[in-house]
Amino acid sequence: MTFDALTHRIRWLALHGVIRATSTIGARRGGDLQARLIADPAVRADPAAFADELRGHGPLIRCRAVLMTVDHQVANEILRSEDFRVTALGAGLPAPLRWINRKTHPGLLHPIEPPSLLSIEPPDHTRCRKLVSSVFTTRAVAGLRERVQQTADLLLDDLDDLDGESAEVDVVARYCSQLPVAVISDILGVPECDRQHVLHFGELGAPSLDIGLSWQQYMQVHEGIVGFNGWLGDHLERLRRNPGDDLMSQLIQASQSAAEGARLSDRELQATAGLVLAAGFETTVNLLGNGIRMLLDTPEHLETLATRPELWPNAVEEILRLDSPVQLSARIASKDIEVAGTAVKRGELVIIYLAGANRDPKVFDDPHRFDIERANAGRHLSFSGGRHFCLGAALARAEGEVGLRTFFERYPAARLAGAGSRRDTRVLRGWSTLPITLGKARVPR
Repeated sequence: MTFDALTHRIRWLALHGVIRATSTIGARRGGDLQARLIADPAVRADPAAFADELRGHGPLIRCRAVLMTVDHQVANEILRSEDFRVTALGAGLPAPLRWINRKTHPGLLHPIEPPSLLSIEPPDHTRCRKLVSSVFTTRAVAGLRERVQQTADLLLDDLDDLDGESAEVDVVARYCSQLPVAVISDILGVPECDRQHVLHFGELGAPSLDIGLSWQQYMQVHEGIVGFNGWLGDHLERLRRNPGDDLMSQLIQASQSAAEGARLSDRELQATAGLVLAAGFETTVNLLGNGIRMLLDTPEHLETLATRPELWPNAVEEILRLDSPVQLSARIASKDIEVAGTAVKRGELVIIYLAGANRDPKVFDDPHRFDIERANAGRHLSFSGGRHFCLGAALARAEGEVGLRTFFERYPAARLAGAGSRRDTRVLRGWSTLPITLGKARVPR
């Protein structure tokens, strides 16, 4: 075994292997809620049932090494609280494992490590988010909506070329993943010839938000992060030399012209681009796949949407609520504090089970029911909250609405052609495959 391979193995053991082994044992015994969240396949298959079980333990549950909540009010308060801060990969590990993590760090950018916006706090977070927000404006996102529509139409035109009404496709591979990768590539200024690289790196890196990865998953994630880091550095250098009208070129120019203390470093620019890819691609793929599956399972809702298309935005909110593309978030207490009657010590980690909070019966009547007319569907926490509220929420909503509406307007007779398969991830929830029989295409107006 070479030193590099040995270092990888040691790093995997510290970050994932020890947790994976102990959680597997704890999950088999059944009583360890934290272990079951990490290692129980039944929890991944049916997170809603697990959330209901957690709810019976109170608003804030003390587990072996962390606290957890599925309470909407508690989750919302923690996400917005100045007394909690975001965490980073490995921050909740025991001290010896944190030391190993630091010593074996490969120096690569990671979506939940500084300087990613997901893992920094003010003043760095304020400085970075302010500059990014100056480019990713409401007007700029609104301008992308037409591009989303054009891309959806072109992708469905390609599906029209398949043979006959009985044509079967994997809608995730042919549509749900292709739509957001095209939009994100436009934002990042990625040329057409490189877009499959972005898709490939995104798919490899999808489990990077999870803990307790297998050795194979860990190496897959590492491959994706290495590839993306290398490609991204070269790509941003090309944009510096030959800027386009894409938002990433504008961000580079805005940073260069900003006052000395407001600029983004090269590493911060790369982290921002990486986050745009991870958050803007992965979550939207899941939103589209989850939405298609949920609507095919409830044809009565498709009938309603066909006659009342103004309900599509609310339907997207309900899909986000009921099958959140991002299931979990986490915060660390920055001081000793009491939450929902429970003492939380400085440095303790709280797992915020967004998917459970989105089904809190105190907020959502009959919370497990899919109701596209639900009046308060938009109260979900799927985009987090507070200063870390998702910058891409408006774009994700637009892609969900346009992508789903356009698909079902083109293929109103679409139906499932098999069970499909879920992604082998915990933080992100979506479909890896979803076979669909398209049926007769309706000629677009």
